[in-house]
Amino acid sequence: MIRVLIVEDSDVDRKLLSFALNREPGIEVIGTAENPYVAKDLINVLKPDVITLDLHMPRMDGLTFLGKIMENHSYPVIIVSSFTPKNSSYALKALRMGALDTISKPGPEYNLKEFSEKLCQTVRGAAEAKIQPIKTSRSINAVSANISNADKKIIAIGSSTGGTRALEYLLNELPADVPGIVIVQHLPESFTRSFANRLNKHSTLNIKEAADNDEIKTGHVYIAKGDKHMTVYKRGEKKFLQVTDGERINFHRPSVDVLFNSVAEEIGPNATGVILTGMGADGAKGLLKMKNKGARTIGQDEASCVVYGMPRAAYEIGAVDVQLPLNEIPGRILKVVSKPQREALNRCVSR
Repeated sequence: MIRVLIVEDSDVDRKLLSFALNREPGIEVIGTAENPYVAKDLINVLKPDVITLDLHMPRMDGLTFLGKIMENHSYPVIIVSSFTPKNSSYALKALRMGALDTISKPGPEYNLKEFSEKLCQTVRGAAEAKIQPIKTSRSINAVSANISNADKKIIAIGSSTGGTRALEYLLNELPADVPGIVIVQHLPESFTRSFANRLNKHSTLNIKEAADNDEIKTGHVYIAKGDKHMTVYKRGEKKFLQVTDGERINFHRPSVDVLFNSVAEEIGPNATGVILTGMGADGAKGLLKMKNKGARTIGQDEASCVVYGMPRAAYEIGAVDVQLPLNEIPGRILKVVSKPQREALNRCVSR
């Protein structure tokens, strides 16, 4: 049984979260707290498996309390709050501080049914998560890779829970002339631009939130916009992005599978696929399609994942060429994309 503590100042929202979780088999709400001071005492007594935390509360804000949780307890924490472009930076800071995931309260992004499903899925994943630090480094970032035909290649990356910190590490380790990178990271709509802008400030790569018809260029990184699917298409020798609506896939929009499927069809053996930490199975089938089209594929290993869900699902269906700890993935990406095109084509033909 997964034991959950809800920290939320709104009585209505406490009841909503409690109802959604208590009706789910294998999950039990063992306590609720209207402010962090009450929550602190309950944590010490109840020892919950997972904590849901609102960012906006009286007496002590959620970020301050999160810092105290991470310092003293390191419990799995899910941020459940109302997000806007103005407060997205606070939620991104919460992820950097160690919160596992963020969920928007019911509204434009999720209706009540979708919210309940997403909440329960996230709590289940959080109960299995490993809270661990990621050491950042920029040892490779300023070095040229001298990759031949880089403009013809693409690196496609999918990630979810724990992915914001993993992506920050990975991108800081890649040089400025790496092939164009397209990323789906599961984040609410108001987060992705702030996330891309923050990453861009500390990187020699050009990192931005993807826009419809963006041309994919060497040394550029495109992060899928929250609540929009992102696909790749070719026009002659050039590659572009399409940003679209559509049904949620695997509970997600954007979906890693949607991106990977398009990369498999449009780029084939000139693509490299990477699947990082995250709960669920989004991206597994798409990565297998990429591999079957001749792309090289890399999965993050269990020991370095916060949640070994997406990489495990991909590995179990044979979609992953090699599993590696996070700190070895940048080097492997550079090794793979530096291989001559004919090696990838021969690999595809030999299947």
